[in-house]
Amino acid sequence: MKTPLSSSSSPASSSSLSSSLRKTRLSPYLFALLSFIVFVSILYGEDLVCIFGQQRQLRPTSPRPGPRTGELTRPSISSSNVEKTDSETRGARPAGGTIYEAAVDGVLRSSEQRKSGASGGEPVIPFAIGRGEEGCDVFSGRWVRDESARPSYEESECPYIQPQLTCQEHGRPDKDYRNWRWQPHSCSLPRFNATLMLETLRGKRMMYVGDSLNRGQYVSMICLLHSLIPEGSKSMETFDSLTVFTAKDYNATIEFYWAPFLLESNSDNAVIHRVTDRFVRKGSINKHGRHWKGVDILVFNTYLWWMSGVTVKILKGSFEDEVKDVVVMSTDDAYRMGMKSLVRWVQKNMDPKKTRVFFTSMSPTHGNSEEWGGEPGDNCYNQTTPIKDPNYWGSDSRKSIMQVISEVFSKSKVAITFLNITQLSNYRKDAHTMIYKKQWSPLTPEQLANPVSYADCVHWCLPGLQDTWNELLFAKLFYP
Repeated sequence: MKTPLSSSSSPASSSSLSSSLRKTRLSPYLFALLSFIVFVSILYGEDLVCIFGQQRQLRPTSPRPGPRTGELTRPSISSSNVEKTDSETRGARPAGGTIYEAAVDGVLRSSEQRKSGASGGEPVIPFAIGRGEEGCDVFSGRWVRDESARPSYEESECPYIQPQLTCQEHGRPDKDYRNWRWQPHSCSLPRFNATLMLETLRGKRMMYVGDSLNRGQYVSMICLLHSLIPEGSKSMETFDSLTVFTAKDYNATIEFYWAPFLLESNSDNAVIHRVTDRFVRKGSINKHGRHWKGVDILVFNTYLWWMSGVTVKILKGSFEDEVKDVVVMSTDDAYRMGMKSLVRWVQKNMDPKKTRVFFTSMSPTHGNSEEWGGEPGDNCYNQTTPIKDPNYWGSDSRKSIMQVISEVFSKSKVAITFLNITQLSNYRKDAHTMIYKKQWSPLTPEQLANPVSYADCVHWCLPGLQDTWNELLFAKLFYP
């Protein structure tokens, strides 16, 4: 594409340069070559940098028609194609926890670019069709009300939501928790494009691996996509720890695998796993990992199950051993051991030229309302608005664990994309299931008299917060 001529590239300057060249005693061939270079530089200007330099950009894939409407499915994250909000939605980056989070994310993002890149030029990242805005941290921002775009779907329209997350069905009186949209400070998220996501998954497998919080994110993704798939062309089946949603017309599956520690543990039963005396077997990730091989997009999480105390029991031998060799490790050291096992597995089993690996950071709980200025003894129950303090960071979200992730992942030879959902989720004390869910056992009269005592401040209503987690996943998958 031609660029406007600058004052230094005028016809007069071209004539002067040609005259100077004639005065030097150059061979006709060399003179002709130099004249050609001058002509091209005037004609194309700074485009020569792109021709001879190293400023290559990722080429977007060819647009493909959607399966129903035929619309092109190649959105862009440029300012002309991403919905922007007015100046009121933007503010200064908060301090405290958010800056810490951004620093960790920056370390991991630069690590990802180093590990994913070919020698020289831009990194070649599977599934990417564009680049994120320069200097944009999509994980640093604020929540804004947006009733025109939220919720992304209706609870009653998605039959795949488990009854522990259907808050409206179980009597939640308010609906405002569904109407908040995440707005980064310095840019905007690309719109979630279900057609693009499904076309990308054609002939492929996507799998979420982890605990019930990752299962919530998994179900959210299915709810965002399933309406584009005809009724007779989709199914969901469960095989022990593995749940598989199949989009038959696309020959694609979106799967969830239950492994709350990622490593083998005595909590691996997908149904009966609420044990108090937890053990994790050292170096045992392959027990579960054999089920993850061949997956094209993997999304891991693990956190809360490690946080049952300040220490974790680690089994050195086998669960079958009559006399068990058990050591006690600090939570941080045990978690570091688990993350190192994950990195080793990823490096051995994932092809960085074909596959993508994501890791969703810790999901916060809101068990102590005094931390955000509430009444003593209260928790997330009856909370209907987000926390406005940009520096808020709940005590349940251990910053030392964030540091462990940064240290371990930065040494990985295969890129692991870090979905830093912790800070933005910390603000959402209003988004939990609270008491509005199917209860595992009958409630006692004492519990019924005090809803705070049995409010679930761990899991999240759908539709709701976890749809945003998947929007961030979408952004990092296509615009890293």
